[in-house]
Amino acid sequence: MAKLPKENQFLDLSDYGRPAARLIAQFFKPTFVTPIHVTILFIISGLLAIGCIFFHQYLLAAFFIILKSILDAADGELARIKNTPSYTGRYFDSVADIILNFFFLLSICIVTNGNFFFMILAFIGIQLQGTLYNYYYVILRNKFDGDTTSRVFETHAPKAMKGEKQSHVNVLFSMYSVLYKVFDVTIYQLDKKAISGNHFPKWYMTMVSTFGLGFQLLIIAIFLVLNLDYFIIPFFIINSLFILIFIAIRQILERKK
Repeated sequence: MAKLPKENQFLDLSDYGRPAARLIAQFFKPTFVTPIHVTILFIISGLLAIGCIFFHQYLLAAFFIILKSILDAADGELARIKNTPSYTGRYFDSVADIILNFFFLLSICIVTNGNFFFMILAFIGIQLQGTLYNYYYVILRNKFDGDTTSRVFETHAPKAMKGEKQSHVNVLFSMYSVLYKVFDVTIYQLDKKAISGNHFPKWYMTMVSTFGLGFQLLIIAIFLVLNLDYFIIPFFIINSLFILIFIAIRQILERKK
């Protein structure tokens, strides 16, 4: 099951790992392995990448970062083909992502003797970029009957789905809310009218998909392979300016449609 109906799908530059993710999901389909197990695997891959960064093993770090990105897609893919969507998996995935993002940047800051304040700015930038992309994508998914385990407004813990415990959903939702709410509220305040908007051209969503986590991790991996580790944190700070540019473009498109 795709996240969007075929006629509404766009070229998602952050989703380059999807073909490999589908193969992994198909491999695990007849096994006892669950989407949560795959999420744990991507956490391990992310931690290995962080360890490699500390030891300046940038090729290996890039490999584990890309593997993490692929596994990040594979857990959702496995949930869809096993028909076992869950809020537990959705929030566990998101909580793991934001924590790993922080430590990716922290490790890069440490090995480059960077400024901690700038690292925090880059982290905020990465999260706001990803939130903008997810905000628009979730709006599309809700408008066109796509995957609905993600919601536009995450204001309260949802009712547990079949096969998961409400207590797990509640705990993970609380963690998700603490870690993400400030970013969600910020992006919503910047573009409130997107909720009622009906004009998200495919080419535009492809542009915004450069803010997706998969593409962000690809950029980090490329910079590491090229030994441009010093430029990673400044890049994500500067790239955050495009948040306002993308919002402005969407609003112009909406008025002209």
